[in-house]
Amino acid sequence: MRRVFLVILRLNPKELKSNAGPGGKMGSRGLGLVLACCLLLTFACGPVLGRVPPGQQEQQEQEGTREPPLDPAERTEEKHEKYNPKQGEEPTASRCFRCCDPGTPVYQAIPVPQINITILKGEKGDRGDRGLQGKYGKPGSVGARGHVGPKGQKGSMGAPGDRCKNHYAAFSVGRKKPLHSNDYYQTVIFDTEFVNLYSHFNMFTGKFYCYVPGIYFFSLNVHTWNQKETYLHIMKNGEEVVILYAQVSDRSIMQSQSLMLELQEQDEVWVRLFKGERENAIFSDEFDTYITFSGYLVKHAAEP
Repeated sequence: MRRVFLVILRLNPKELKSNAGPGGKMGSRGLGLVLACCLLLTFACGPVLGRVPPGQQEQQEQEGTREPPLDPAERTEEKHEKYNPKQGEEPTASRCFRCCDPGTPVYQAIPVPQINITILKGEKGDRGDRGLQGKYGKPGSVGARGHVGPKGQKGSMGAPGDRCKNHYAAFSVGRKKPLHSNDYYQTVIFDTEFVNLYSHFNMFTGKFYCYVPGIYFFSLNVHTWNQKETYLHIMKNGEEVVILYAQVSDRSIMQSQSLMLELQEQDEVWVRLFKGERENAIFSDEFDTYITFSGYLVKHAAEP
């Protein structure tokens, strides 16, 4: 086509004018040249002008192959077969539907996308008020014992303390009357008081009551009776602790017993004469004191 245009452009107007006849009319030769140019344009531009766009060509092909329109009854039956396949037949894998056609399958709704607000971090707000204190939880189990810490520094000297308190307890009593046994046990009652510090020894009951706990020393001395047996016990809270015994003899002698006891507060200590299974007695008179019972605190329980 480009060559045809070049040929036309190369035509000299003077040449065409020279070929014209009398009166300025174009001669036979000029007319022949014009016709030749038209033929060349026809052969060159015909295929180009007759070309159809691809989309339009496919539409024309579809219109050419379109079947003749069906009756309403046939169209309904065709749609029924199209959307309701017969038994034993499987529906096509994928098919296009128009929203206006009857029996259009319901498509699953596309979920609306959710926006995670937590990722949209804004500016830091002001600090709020402090809330109420919650309930206390259950106590947990006792943890393991920790390591021993380093030794601390020596502290300053403290204020002087109170004066050391000393604890005392002591008694010494005697009896100037003789005592004979009978059918029951007898507590030896003393009638002479030599020492009775803070009255811890009760002269009416014949018992020592411990008010200062600690270690005590006790001593018992008696005089035997001629031709009679001597049989006594030092008692602690109703229990026999030690015995003082002398056999029957033609002569009377002094007999003694001593011991140490650890006492607690409200403990009781006394002397008991054995009952009269056989003749038993201790001797004394109004002029001399032959029977004595003594005791004192050796060490207080609180002392190291």
